[in-house]
Amino acid sequence: MSESKLAGQFFDAAIGLLHRVRDEEAQNIAAAGAAVADTVAAGGRLFAFGAGHSSLAAQDVVYRAGGLALMNLLAVPGTVGVDVMPATLGSALERVDGLAAAVLDSSPAKPGDVLVIISLSGRNALPVEMAMNARALGLKVIGVTSVAYTRATKSRHVSGTYLKDHCDIVLDSKIAVGDAELTAEGIEAPFAPASTVVTSALMQAVMACAAGDLAERGIEPPLLRSGNVDGGHEWNGRVMTEYRDRIFYRH
Repeated sequence: MSESKLAGQFFDAAIGLLHRVRDEEAQNIAAAGAAVADTVAAGGRLFAFGAGHSSLAAQDVVYRAGGLALMNLLAVPGTVGVDVMPATLGSALERVDGLAAAVLDSSPAKPGDVLVIISLSGRNALPVEMAMNARALGLKVIGVTSVAYTRATKSRHVSGTYLKDHCDIVLDSKIAVGDAELTAEGIEAPFAPASTVVTSALMQAVMACAAGDLAERGIEPPLLRSGNVDGGHEWNGRVMTEYRDRIFYRH
């Protein structure tokens, strides 16, 4: 099988998933966008959390050209990326009970804020407890996960529940269990994961809805511009100054 054929198959699989989430999750995406807009309009704060590769989609909406300046990364040390050594430590930390409560208690999150929690499987203790504790603190929780995992895997949280069970709004990424879109003769393991492509698209779709919702209310969305276009740094400086009490990645 030629490399170009496999590449084409991956693109077809990813595009198919994007079509599915666009069509099947439209109402939930709009609801999530409205929740973000409500929080911005009310003077609240925005946070995104993800562990392991799920953190990539969370990071993609923080301090991002074309994105909302108010989106902050809620980071759990050791779980944000593969820079921790050994890399398997991040996976182990996702299963530690009590870690989410400690992170939330020391964070600037307050009642009425929004927390987006991204977890492909939604089965590990960290995202489950993050959602449970966030709601107990009065935050609105948006979960981005694959509901398929709840039907094919066992929860790793003592409650037996999943991330989706503790969210105000759930966005289903439609990713199949195992997160690998392709198989081929001569390759024993399935390969070519598409979760990052789809989850990042879902996050950007929510941000787009939020910006549009704010504009419809007559509120200028606090968007960042690229620093690589003329005037970008000046624009961003003004936005960050105006909203400095809700932006934590500068502190």
